[in-house]
Amino acid sequence: MQPSILSLKNVFIYQDESLIIKDINLEVKPGEFIYLIGKTGSGKSSFLKTLYADLPLVEGEASIVDFDLKTLKEKDIPFLRRNIGVVFQDFKLLPDRNIFKNLDFVLQATGWKDAEERKNKIVEVLQKVGMTHSSGKMPHQLSGGEQQRVAIARALLNNPDIILADEPTGNLDPHTSVEIMEVLRDINKLGKTIVMVTHDYAILLKYPSKTLKCEDQSIFEVIQRS
Repeated sequence: MQPSILSLKNVFIYQDESLIIKDINLEVKPGEFIYLIGKTGSGKSSFLKTLYADLPLVEGEASIVDFDLKTLKEKDIPFLRRNIGVVFQDFKLLPDRNIFKNLDFVLQATGWKDAEERKNKIVEVLQKVGMTHSSGKMPHQLSGGEQQRVAIARALLNNPDIILADEPTGNLDPHTSVEIMEVLRDINKLGKTIVMVTHDYAILLKYPSKTLKCEDQSIFEVIQRS
């Protein structure tokens, strides 16, 4: 049987002292594409933050890309994050440097020493998202959709097995949202697991996939009607 890339057993998620989500049991296999839906404030972002160790796991058992989140030490968090790609709604590009230097900054910060290897990697990930010709541009010179493509490229730099996307189409118009979904689906077809938080029900209808819902402090699978 294929091992899970993400496994949660009886997990309770807290923010400070407040219980956000209770008793999560979930197995995600390599190559799955999973949506996470739910109202604002239902705990979707807290769930993702737990997965990339921004929120500590205090109750339950959880592992992601072979890291045990319960026993994870502070010094090991950077190593975990090298194995996880994270895409944010607001892109989070550094405004004071061009696209190439944005990506190079991440590679240097995660231990890539050789400048030629870094350059080749940056060209490779920009190619995957159709942004090869924009490496010399500043973030403010790009449209929202282009900035999100770069943010996805950044998430791919360390060849992660799983990508956590928090509302990646949230700030984009419907046409651009479809373009970004096509990019994410292409990446998924290469074998990358994707867990995507979204409010965009048009996207769910256009690209149906396994869907989890955050509601009443619980996470459960919902069956989409075709």
